Amino acid sequence: MIRLVYLLRRKPELSLDAFQRYWRETHGPLVASVATVLDIRRYVQVHAVDDPVNAAMQTARGGMEPAYDGVAELWFESDEALAETMASSEGQAAGAMLLEDEAKFIDLPQSPLWLNVEYPQVNPQGEALIATPRSSWQKLYFPLRLRSALGFEAGQRYWRMHHGPLIRSQAQAAGIHRYQQVHRLQSEMEETLRAARGTAVDPYDGHAEVWVDRAIRREGVEVQRANERAIEDEAKFIDFKRSTMWMGKELFFVDRFGWD
Repeated sequence: MIRLVYLLRRKPELSLDAFQRYWRETHGPLVASVATVLDIRRYVQVHAVDDPVNAAMQTARGGMEPAYDGVAELWFESDEALAETMASSEGQAAGAMLLEDEAKFIDLPQSPLWLNVEYPQVNPQGEALIATPRSSWQKLYFPLRLRSALGFEAGQRYWRMHHGPLIRSQAQAAGIHRYQQVHRLQSEMEETLRAARGTAVDPYDGHAEVWVDRAIRREGVEVQRANERAIEDEAKFIDFKRSTMWMGKELFFVDRFGWD
């Protein structure tokens, strides 16, 4: 299973509310209507929220890129399956229809996208952790670019083999209920999708996602030290100035996992 991550910046003339409303009420149902044609296994919108913690997290890392307005997440069976679907006449027609609608509300050149594989790190069983709009849950989104001195493969390996265990070891103290690493998969399909949209922004090397309950206040020395250790280790492999992070809310439009 692979995941397409599509970071969205709204067109300059749109307010955040207008952008998110159109995305939710018009574009989301449009994607759902062609989910079977495109063999989309799951489609989720993650809407950015205006929360003071966004600026606090970025400041703690010495300043970062501006947060995006949202993320479209789409799961497919495989890279090969996606390529085969998009090569069909039905897939091309559906893709063209979606792209035509994207252009109405998304700043396409400034909205990067790439394909990924998932590495769950903290993943409780039997718990449906979804940051729905009316819940106290929020999903932290942390698109990151690796330090150039490390290189792509070494940077991803450090993230997976060293940073992951560190976060797992202090997840309870930090109030982390679920944590996932999502690593970029270098793929020819990425270039095809970027070219169709005229994407100008380089892809990120992946992103971290963390689910937290904002109704529970986490304070004290233990929490502070856990956050400090996380940032200290992030600095070893992440280029903060070329990365970003923010909190968001999830909206599920398609979920076909387990149907087959």
